[in-house]
Amino acid sequence: MKASAFVYPWDVCGDPQAPARIAELGTAQVTLAAAYHSTRALTPRHPRHRIVTAEHAAVLYPAGDHWTGRAIRPYPAGDWAPGDAYGEAAEALARAGLEVHTWVVLAHNSRLGAEHPGTSVVNAYGDRYPWAPCIAQPATRAYLVDLAAEAAVRPGARGTELESLGWYGLAHLHAHDKTGGVGLGDAGQYLMSLCFCPHCRAGYAEHGLDPDELAASVRAALEPLWRGAPDDGGWPGVQKLLGEASAAATRAWRDTTARTLQEAAVAAVRAAAPDGFQVLLHADPVPYHCGANAGVDPAHILSVADGVVVPCTGGTTLLAPFAEQARENTVLAANFTVVSGMGGSPGTLATEAAMAREIGATELRMYHAGLASDGDLAAVREALARL
Repeated sequence: MKASAFVYPWDVCGDPQAPARIAELGTAQVTLAAAYHSTRALTPRHPRHRIVTAEHAAVLYPAGDHWTGRAIRPYPAGDWAPGDAYGEAAEALARAGLEVHTWVVLAHNSRLGAEHPGTSVVNAYGDRYPWAPCIAQPATRAYLVDLAAEAAVRPGARGTELESLGWYGLAHLHAHDKTGGVGLGDAGQYLMSLCFCPHCRAGYAEHGLDPDELAASVRAALEPLWRGAPDDGGWPGVQKLLGEASAAATRAWRDTTARTLQEAAVAAVRAAAPDGFQVLLHADPVPYHCGANAGVDPAHILSVADGVVVPCTGGTTLLAPFAEQARENTVLAANFTVVSGMGGSPGTLATEAAMAREIGATELRMYHAGLASDGDLAAVREALARL
């Protein structure tokens, strides 16, 4: 199986040993961040630093002049990735014999929501989610499509992986997160992620719903959960809490919105890219799920993109729906966390990767070569040698 490791530019820039160390893992490829959200990251082997604080979502290369004058545009990185940090890292990794693909985070940007509050998802209570741009808004969609094309097609890149290309919702590790006091399952997460910004309210109306009545219904449906009632979970739980007709109408609006954005973004990347450029999405096979792994219909997304990157830490069951819809050249990349301190299990990587291959995975992704300890990397080298 072809294997790729996720990497940040700051893992490589200023550390001349990093490219060879990553290549020696046995990977053929790296997935290098070109546009990324805010984070605080460990760099356990870097000669100059041990912690990098990326204060806000940013592009990790110089943004193009075509953004001039646009209200919504990408933010440059600060001292955590100055200048063309992506380009510097990409060149060093390529010299080590690694194929470089871009890693592009899209609809996940807290600074955008803070500076342009009107772009954010608004829940049924009127609370804004600054980390979650509403993908129904025309200006936001235009920004995301243009960002996808620019950040994905960096010089020398052979492909891209697009993360957060869909709805983002309540679930998000935001600052010191304190949202786990009530156990919301799939149903509660969906209801708390429904957007009621002006564009979404108009969208619900187009599908026969009164947006004020819908918001009131969502609040009423959530009341038992706030009091501690069990969340039935899954789409049947949403239908039970909201009513089948209303639930279906919200899905009709949201599914169409996400699908058309995904189609437009992939088309824009292909238009900007050289022949043979690979376009993958980080994806979840449950269409109403929100988050970094966008909820998609497997058949639809595999007709649009070259394949998907699927979260497999803790189990490989999410691969099966994509494998059932795979075509001859479809890429199904099984993504495993290999950082022990973040819930990964590098010692069982070979066994789990073999299981994923049996289900239909064609490639392997490892999160994250820059964050892992020396012991974790040693386990990865051993696993890839066995594979």
